[in-house]
Amino acid sequence: MANLILDKTFLFSEKILNVYFFLRSKGHLRLADQLVGSGTSIGANIEEAQAAHSKIDFISKLTIANKEAREPRYWLSLFDRNELLKEHPDFQFLKSEIDEILLLLNSIIKKSRENLKK
Repeated sequence: MANLILDKTFLFSEKILNVYFFLRSKGHLRLADQLVGSGTSIGANIEEAQAAHSKIDFISKLTIANKEAREPRYWLSLFDRNELLKEHPDFQFLKSEIDEILLLLNSIIKKSRENLKK
């Protein structure tokens, strides 16, 4: 069975890698490192949540992923410049996808907390 949030964050990480190599090829090493670290950590935290030992642990790990997702959103907003990523073919996808990922994570966390109270 497909897991939407895992699938979305894996694809997001793949696209982040594309822009990582692009930024490095342009000499923006530090910026590339910031984006790849923050952009791939979301999916890694969600993957870790799949092995949570309790519902509380699951919610905790997703909350970490949710917080982590805000950093690449910041970097992508900052990189919306011709000198950086504005013209990169994956850029618009990444900008819209990070917002969708955040909405989805918020929804999963909220539902999980509600289910915990039942």
